Amino acid sequence: MVKNQIQARGISDPATLEAMRAVARHEFVPEELVARAYQDSPLPIGFGQTISQPYIVAYMTELVSPRIGQKVLEIGTGSGYQAAVLARIVDSVFTVEIISELGHSAAARLTRLGYDNVAVAVADGYFGWDAHAPYDAIVVTAAAEFIPPPLVEQLKTGGKMIIPIGSPFRVQTLMLVEKTAAGVKTRSLIPVRFVPFTRSE
Repeated sequence: MVKNQIQARGISDPATLEAMRAVARHEFVPEELVARAYQDSPLPIGFGQTISQPYIVAYMTELVSPRIGQKVLEIGTGSGYQAAVLARIVDSVFTVEIISELGHSAAARLTRLGYDNVAVAVADGYFGWDAHAPYDAIVVTAAAEFIPPPLVEQLKTGGKMIIPIGSPFRVQTLMLVEKTAAGVKTRSLIPVRFVPFTRSE
């Protein structure tokens, strides 16, 4: 998977590649899909949600430049796979999931697999997780119509956020957001398809 799907497409960050090798992707998919866990595609995980294609997970991870000593926020825990990949690199990961069943099962899965540097909250990810801010990086794994202002506020100066922006159920654009002393810079990267950013009622 890493050699043919990820390195072959240009991902070269050693920490990202090592994390992708280390995390057992089959632990994060439904039992009936274990045989397809390492395929070059997203897979359904229930409740209308998906685990992202391995390449996209690696691409988003590399773009936020994760390093030892950092604290990262993830919005959209899903099955916990992206959080586990980040947790292999950084000191701590705080991840927010709005669907309680997914959040609780991901928390149990991450604990069982020994990811003791990941904390899971069941909440509306639009508001981030202010109690642990600011973050060195933020990874958003659901498509929003715009960049949520609370997430920009919770990003450290010098930090990076990766987020898909666009309409639900259509092609979106993966955006890199960089917070500098002079302000916020955004850059459009590649077309993607993510599940919609779900809000609480």
